[in-house]
Amino acid sequence: MMPRFAYSLLLYLLTPLILLRLFWRGRKQPEYRQNIGERFGFYGQQGKNPEKQPTIWLHAVSVGETRAAQPLIDALQARWPSHRILLTGMTPTGRATGHEVYGDRVIQAYLPYDLPGAVDRFFRHFSPDFGVLMETEIWPNLLASAQRRNIPVLLVNARLSARSAKSYGRIAALVRPAFAALTSVAAQTAADAERLGALGARTVEVCGNLKFDVLPPSERLALGQTWRSAIGNRPVWLAASTREGEEALILDAWRRHGGPSCLLVLVPRHPQRFADVAALLETQQFKYVRRSQGLPDNATQVWLGDSMGEMAAYYTMADLAFIGGSLLALGGQNLIEAAACHCPVLVGPHTFNFLRATEDAIAAGAALRVSDPDALIVAVDRLLNAKSRSTKELAAMQQAAIEFATAHRGATRRTLSLIERDSGMNSAPNPAQPAGH
Repeated sequence: MMPRFAYSLLLYLLTPLILLRLFWRGRKQPEYRQNIGERFGFYGQQGKNPEKQPTIWLHAVSVGETRAAQPLIDALQARWPSHRILLTGMTPTGRATGHEVYGDRVIQAYLPYDLPGAVDRFFRHFSPDFGVLMETEIWPNLLASAQRRNIPVLLVNARLSARSAKSYGRIAALVRPAFAALTSVAAQTAADAERLGALGARTVEVCGNLKFDVLPPSERLALGQTWRSAIGNRPVWLAASTREGEEALILDAWRRHGGPSCLLVLVPRHPQRFADVAALLETQQFKYVRRSQGLPDNATQVWLGDSMGEMAAYYTMADLAFIGGSLLALGGQNLIEAAACHCPVLVGPHTFNFLRATEDAIAAGAALRVSDPDALIVAVDRLLNAKSRSTKELAAMQQAAIEFATAHRGATRRTLSLIERDSGMNSAPNPAQPAGH
């Protein structure tokens, strides 16, 4: 109790700074200044349930987790059709993605900060039958409150890098009871399962990665094909989900190597950085067009992807994609969506956040690792210049991407089976659709 008391006291003391940070981020993304009461457990009429409809709660912190949850939410709604789904998150972009992907099929709200009073208000307001946390969302007060109320909470699609496990280990007195409070854990890999178990999680099973079960929306694939047709035969490479500092490295290396003739589609990960990246392109005097302004022409060197929810379209139009967050020591981003869109991949040296998926893709021939920005541009030029495009290397990578994405599907079915067993829900499946569909 003492470590959690000290942790809670620290959170209360930091609350003014947390509010300042919200308003600071709201300068570029005004949505951060909306629904602030929800972040402290005050929901008003949001999610009111006068008919006392039973509720399943699923927490997906931001955009990636929200999209990854789609096959599981579909399966939960098919398995328990009389329940409503409460989807919580922490970011405005995640909330916007939830609206885009699920529409009115789910209720959305922010999960409150991990303050004792706030999480208690959350559970009183929504009264879920059970909760599902996506990936690595461990909040000591939240889990303690759920445990007091006998609300089962499961951690699914769980991943934990060696680096994160080491960090958690330094505060084991605080987090070990939180991991132990989880009813069960569906880990992505055996290595994840071992690290989670070592930190106190009791019932851990390997169920795979739900992101392999997310099929790209057909309308996004069609949009990407439309873009590709408009561009013509010009080679296209995509720098996807780039992080701060990476764009400058990529552009500098591209210029050093003479600016290969292919079109670069540059899509920063965070929308609040779109304007900053546009300013960088201006400063470096690249000929660029923003996605919001129209399609590129033959003179365009960079097409700046300043849109949300269109990553599948970008992957579809590209001959080759670099996955951002991996040139700098940021841990990388997930390459599974690229593979699902049949797009070969390049990654930098830093992929510790998604190590297993990345290493599997490299072993399958669907991805290549490059050591630095110069090696990245050399690889792009080799794979996309006029001579090498007639060889089999790029086509082999594309076929490997298709096979890699297909071979790893099935996590939704395994995860749903674990939820059925451990959530305390014993209602019969919907006869109109088999469980795990």
